[in-house]
Amino acid sequence: MISQLLEKFIKHIDSFLMTCLFFALMTGLFVLYSASGQDISRVYAQGVNIIVALSFMWVAANIAPHQLERIALPIYVLAVFLLIAVELFGSISHGAQRWLNLGFTKIQPSEVMRIAMPMMLAWYFSKQESKPMMRNFVIAGLFLFVPVALIMKQPDLGTSLLITASGFYVLFLAGLSWRLLVGGVVLFGASMPILWSMMHDYQRRRIEILFDPSQDPLGSGYHTIQAIIAIGSGGAVGKGWLNGTQAQLDFIPERTTDFIFAVFSEEFGLLGDLLLLGLFTLIIFRGLVIAAQAQSTFGRLLAGSISLTFFTYAFVNMGMVSGILPVVGVPLPLISYGGTSMVMLCLSLGILMSIQTHKKLVAT
Repeated sequence: MISQLLEKFIKHIDSFLMTCLFFALMTGLFVLYSASGQDISRVYAQGVNIIVALSFMWVAANIAPHQLERIALPIYVLAVFLLIAVELFGSISHGAQRWLNLGFTKIQPSEVMRIAMPMMLAWYFSKQESKPMMRNFVIAGLFLFVPVALIMKQPDLGTSLLITASGFYVLFLAGLSWRLLVGGVVLFGASMPILWSMMHDYQRRRIEILFDPSQDPLGSGYHTIQAIIAIGSGGAVGKGWLNGTQAQLDFIPERTTDFIFAVFSEEFGLLGDLLLLGLFTLIIFRGLVIAAQAQSTFGRLLAGSISLTFFTYAFVNMGMVSGILPVVGVPLPLISYGGTSMVMLCLSLGILMSIQTHKKLVAT
């Protein structure tokens, strides 16, 4: 009886993804304990976040892809209305208007769009009976532009970057022409002066600091300088768990969230970084395999976008911590402390599991 209940409970859980997820989450808890100054309450809070996130993952894994496809449009429309509500009635905190106060709780609608966007575009292209035409990509581009513009206005550069990436990956996998891609890159380069003038002062400052953090070593460049020192001091094998001086002496800012990779690198060195990269690569590879084997256009596009967006998460975070990208406030997936990002990542992995396990059921 117990074995039957257990089998039913895990029927839609992909064992390969779950194994990778387990090792990543355990790694995150170990690093968080060190990064937080051995604060067990912070680790406990992250444990609660993980339990909630895994619950969302399990629910998503048990929803069949065709049911996800059915609710894609309503979720997208709801997310856009919530973003508009944030613009009109949102709460302002630290100079940004990103939250919507519902009375009993606050929500950040831009987080909902991380899932709603690839689902919407995957649904749209799945409805095209023939090869997508130019007008289809233009319409899809408008679906992408509206929420990204609203999120940029909050302002939230990190989230807008991730949502843009998730939408772009769907367009690319749907067959976007290479000539259009090259033209888009050229157009983006030509519009840089205009985009620069539209940026907030702090966003321009981040890009300037990227090229020379020493311009403001105690201000805007402090995060990058201290993170680079931590990564470099870790050497080949690291200083050992709980022995990272930059972290333990409180030199690294935001060391439990956006800059936790610097703590990890200092304590586990290049070897640890390579192992973590290998773990992330396995998750991404498995996601791309699931996308390639998906039985529907919707499943293929959604799984591909989720997998490549996970890559973007990791690349952007590691890039900004190591000083090759500007600081944009993107957490290290499955490692950084935080509830919302953990829930959205596990929810995405649950969708991957749904696409994979329901495919097997149909095949049998």
